[in-house]
Amino acid sequence: MTRDELVHQIRKKQSFLCVGLDPVLEKIPAHLRNLEDPIFEFNKRIIDATAPFAVAFKPNTAFYEAQGVKGWESLEKTIRYIPKDCFIIADAKRGDIGNTSTAYAKTFFEALPCDAVTVAPYMGMDSVEPFLQFKGKWAIVLGLTSNDGALDFQNLVSEEKPLYDHVISKVKSWGTPENLMFVVGATRTQQLAHIRTLVPDHFLLVPGIGAQGGSLEEVFNVGSNAFCGLLVNASRSILYAGQGTNFEEEAKKEALKIQIEMAEYLQRLFT
Repeated sequence: MTRDELVHQIRKKQSFLCVGLDPVLEKIPAHLRNLEDPIFEFNKRIIDATAPFAVAFKPNTAFYEAQGVKGWESLEKTIRYIPKDCFIIADAKRGDIGNTSTAYAKTFFEALPCDAVTVAPYMGMDSVEPFLQFKGKWAIVLGLTSNDGALDFQNLVSEEKPLYDHVISKVKSWGTPENLMFVVGATRTQQLAHIRTLVPDHFLLVPGIGAQGGSLEEVFNVGSNAFCGLLVNASRSILYAGQGTNFEEEAKKEALKIQIEMAEYLQRLFT
C-alpha cells in the first residue's frame, strides 16, 4: 500500500486506528478455546467487527510464534483474512545482518502479503535497508518506545542529543516518507512533538493508548501533520473489551468510540 493509498483510507474512514492483533489463548473467550483454531476464529471475529473503523491491523508475531507451527498457521490465515483496504503491519521487530534481514523481508513481503514490518535499527543501515527494497512496502523503525525499559538506552545523551534523536535523524536518510515510518510511544508526548520536527513528512506508528494510558488527543495535537501522518494502535482495550459470546460486539463498540474521537480531530485537519 502506498502512502497516497493509506491517506485515502484515513480520509475515507475518518480514522487512523490500527488494531493490534495480539491474542493470548488464555484470555480469549472460553467458548472459542475448543475450536480447531481458536486464535484465528478470535481474530476473524475481531477483524469483522472493527474493520469498518480501522485503517490498519498489526499482528504481533510473538503471540503466534509462542504456539509453534500451529501459531504460524493462525498468523498466515489472519493476515490473509484482513481486508485488502487495510494496511497490514507485521509487528516482528526484526533486524539482523543484511542477508538475514533480506530473508525476513521476503518472509513478510513475499511469503505473506504484509505491507510493513517493524524493524529494530540497532545493527545499523545494512539491517534496515533490505526492508526498503520492496515496492509499496514499508519498514517501521523503532524510534522511541513506550515501555519503562526504553529509558535504559533511548534517552541517553550524546553530543547534547538523546540517542533516539540520533537514531531517527540517521535512519530517515536511508529511505523516504513513502517507505519508512517510525514507532513512537503515545506515553512520550513531549518527545513526540520533537520527533515530529525531525521527520515532518513521515508516518508515525503510535502504540500506547487504551490499556497503556496514552492520550489520543495529545498524540494528535503534537504528532499529526498535514495529511494526519499517524497510525495509532490499540490492542488490549479492543481485543478484551468483552469476554462473553458477544465479545466482538464489545470490541466493535470500543473501536467505534476511538474512531468517533479520531473523526473529530481529522475534521479539523481536512476541512
